[in-house]
Amino acid sequence: MALQTYHDLTISDLLNGDLQLATLPSIYLELVKVIDDPRKSALDAARVIDKDPSLTLKLLKLVNSAFYGFPARIASIDRAITLVGNRDLLNLTLSTVLIDKFSSLPGSLICMHDYWSRSLRCALLSKEISMLIDTPKKLDTDSVFICGLLHDIGQLVFFRRIPELAREINMIIDDNCSNEVEVELSILGFDHFETGAGLARLWNLPEVIRQSILQHTNPAYDGEFKSVATITRAANHICKMHPDHSFHSLAGLGLSEDKVDRALNKMLDEFEAIFQVFFPSSAAA
Repeated sequence: MALQTYHDLTISDLLNGDLQLATLPSIYLELVKVIDDPRKSALDAARVIDKDPSLTLKLLKLVNSAFYGFPARIASIDRAITLVGNRDLLNLTLSTVLIDKFSSLPGSLICMHDYWSRSLRCALLSKEISMLIDTPKKLDTDSVFICGLLHDIGQLVFFRRIPELAREINMIIDDNCSNEVEVELSILGFDHFETGAGLARLWNLPEVIRQSILQHTNPAYDGEFKSVATITRAANHICKMHPDHSFHSLAGLGLSEDKVDRALNKMLDEFEAIFQVFFPSSAAA
C-alpha cells in the first residue's frame, strides 16, 4: 500500500503558523542582550532572571545539584553566575525555558519525560566528549551541550504542528523498523533535522547550533562545525546503544573506546544529578 504524501507542506508552514513557536521566551532574549553587553554585570543578568520566580527556583536547584558539586549552598542568581559563568547559566536558562515551552504537548502523542531524558543524555555526553578532544579551534563546550540537547527538536515541531501525522510517521517507523529520516522524507519531503535547523535560525540561535542539527545525518559534512556535528551525532548513537557506528565516527577525533567509556560513565552520573530538577515527580529513566 502506497504511503500518502504531503509534499505541499513546507517547513515554513510549520514554523510560521504558530505565534508561540515563532519566538523564544522574552526573558531568555532579554538575558542574551544583557550578557552580550560588556557594560552589564552579573547583577544585571540576575535581575532579569529574578523577574521569573519559577525560572529562578529551577536554576538555583540546578547550580546547587550534585551536577556542579559546590561545597556551599548558592542562594542567589548573581552568585550562581559568578561561579558557573554567564554562558553556562545562559545555556541552563535556554534548556529550562525550552523544556517548559514544549511541556504542554499531550502525553498521548509523545512522552516528554522520555524525549528530554534522551536529549539530556546526548547533551551531557556531547559536552564530555568535547572536553576530551584536541581541535585546531577550541570548542565551546557549553554550545556543544545545547547542540546535543536540541538535535531532535524538529520532532517536537512535528508533534506540535502536525500531531496526527507525526504519530502516523512514528507508527510506520516502529512497525517496520524503518529509518526515521527516510520515512519523513518520503511522506513530507523534509525531515525533522531540517525542521530543527529552521527553528534554530528562526530563534536566531548561533550558527553552530543550526549547522549541527542540519548536518546530523550527514557524516560527509566537512564545514566549519564538522567537529561539533560529529560529536553530537556520535553521542546520539551511543545513547541509543549503537556504539560500533559511534566509535568509528569518533576515530577521526583521536578518541579511544576507553576514553568514550569514561565519558559515558561520567555522563550517567551527571544525568542522575540534573534530570530530576527538570522532572522532579519522576524517577530518572
